[in-house]
Amino acid sequence: MPITKGRIDPALKLNNRERMVRAILGQDVDRLPLTLWGPWGETLERWRQEGYPEDANFGAYFGLDTGFSDVAVNLGYYPGFEYKVLEDRGGTKLIQDGSGSILEIMADHSTIPKIISPAVSGRESWEKLKERLDPRSPERYPDWQAEQERFAGSDAAVQIGDFPCGLFGTLRDMMGVEELLVGFYDDPELIHDMMDYLTDFWLAIYEEAARYIQIDRIHIWEDMSGKQGPLISPTMFREFMTANYKKIIAFAKDRNIPIISVDTDGNMDVMMTVLNEAGINMVMPFEVQAGCDVVAIKKQYPHICLFGGIDKRALTKDRETIDAELDRVDSLFHQSGYIPGLDHLVHPEVSFDNFKYFVEQLKIRLGMEGV
Repeated sequence: MPITKGRIDPALKLNNRERMVRAILGQDVDRLPLTLWGPWGETLERWRQEGYPEDANFGAYFGLDTGFSDVAVNLGYYPGFEYKVLEDRGGTKLIQDGSGSILEIMADHSTIPKIISPAVSGRESWEKLKERLDPRSPERYPDWQAEQERFAGSDAAVQIGDFPCGLFGTLRDMMGVEELLVGFYDDPELIHDMMDYLTDFWLAIYEEAARYIQIDRIHIWEDMSGKQGPLISPTMFREFMTANYKKIIAFAKDRNIPIISVDTDGNMDVMMTVLNEAGINMVMPFEVQAGCDVVAIKKQYPHICLFGGIDKRALTKDRETIDAELDRVDSLFHQSGYIPGLDHLVHPEVSFDNFKYFVEQLKIRLGMEGV
């Protein structure tokens, strides 16, 4: 899946799917795509008080590109776990989530939950959980004729995978961060088995989907880094994850799926090396507050498409700050191989007016005036 350095050529006149794929592969495009992370629920509540229409579609309202659409397969548990509130503790709630874990969450706003009892606490619970991870379950799959017709009537690029499908990321949700990190040392055979099994499980579903739908992108969600850097070392990544990444990439190559992307928050500078070694060709979202600099990273890895890296915190301030942040990354707007975007979801400190201004200014820089 070679990537070349492409030009911006307005004469090309591409549709959304062509533009998305070609921009990610670094080929010539008419302009860069504009598909942004959406707002948190609390952000939408604020915006509605400031004039955002109650029933507005985020992408359509702001004139964004269609971007990617997911193939309608079930990549999680079947049967799934029931989400239910086990106890209301006033400021917090004790819940069972869709993964079967028992969590304590804040009652009135979104935050990282506290894991009380993880879905996987050892070999026995993992073997039991695998009963819900059978790729042969017919309930996982849509009516393929209807799915083919859906994509035929759309210019969306086609994606499979996404949250919570990743090796580190999914195990983190199953076990909790601390238990997973300890498991790499105390029970490496279990960690290997979980990662190997999940890779084969997802690829079996992707194989079925690829029989009916031409897929453009396999997306892997990891969230394996924090502000100080990765939660595992490159050596551990190579030992536990590289072989499965290469298996996914080989699968994609055999089925003419050109894009393999990874989403992980935090500082990814160190992990870019191993993702590059594995053959990943798109990475996101490059959080500025964690020390990521997409301009510098793009110089080091010109063949990898970067998505994001615009500091969301700038949108909480004034228009001059927003302009300065766009100036900082402006060099990336003039060549293929970059997808403009904020470095995470839009949080509630961002006003509706500031977000509108940000989108307007970004469109001007991308040559999308009037869209």
